Amino acid sequence: MTDAPDGRPRPADQWRHRGIRGLTILRDAGVRGWRWWARNWDRLIAALQDEAPVGSAAAPSPSGPLVEQRDAPRLIAVPARGYVYSFYIRATFAWSSPASLRSEVLSWYVQYFQPNAIQRLTRLAADAARDLPPHRAGDLEVALQRALAEDPEWSYERGEVVITCRPDAAVRLDERIMPALQPHVDRLVKLEYQFDEHLRKARYAEELSRRWATLLKDHADDHDLADARDHLLTAQREAARWIAELLHHHPEHPTDAATAPLIPPQPTPE
Repeated sequence: MTDAPDGRPRPADQWRHRGIRGLTILRDAGVRGWRWWARNWDRLIAALQDEAPVGSAAAPSPSGPLVEQRDAPRLIAVPARGYVYSFYIRATFAWSSPASLRSEVLSWYVQYFQPNAIQRLTRLAADAARDLPPHRAGDLEVALQRALAEDPEWSYERGEVVITCRPDAAVRLDERIMPALQPHVDRLVKLEYQFDEHLRKARYAEELSRRWATLLKDHADDHDLADARDHLLTAQREAARWIAELLHHHPEHPTDAATAPLIPPQPTPE
């Protein structure tokens, strides 16, 4: 096999070299592909099963059963007493399985069984709300939580697979009834604040009286302190007498009370 007079290889030699190079590339690609299949065959088979892939590069499996948290796609509406207003329930479900399922398999079963769980929770809420006024959302939530506590875990089966669900619910008022409740709620808030203020003042007065009683008991022999105590008690008695006279004369002699009002007693200076 000699080159052409111009120095280039003959056409037959060019095709021979290209064929040899193509066979070499095909052989190397086949060897690399076989090595890749040999390394990843076990992982590929495990990925198609329910077990997690094993091997040096496999992620550690989580401890305990896999749990998937799902919210209901919308608020659940149940009618209140009178069937004019409704209660709205925000439902959450915690799904799990005793079997070691992969996350995508568990998600498929959750998608399949969640409508049944929503329907069951709706029936429980409707039974509890039927006799409640529309402003008693707190009572409905307490009743619903009590019913869920009696049966906290719901089970569903499909074939040999068992899926468990733990529901949770929170109740909201109907927005149409909030404007009617707003003035009453504001008044209750104001009354509770006033009650807390009076209670705080009463506790302060009680503590102050207890300290004065302790002080008078510890200094019972002090004549100046005894005179001050007697003077204070005398002033209190005079003030009480003046108030009693004022209340006694006012309804009988309103004109005299307006022209000549009573003058409160003045303590005698010492």
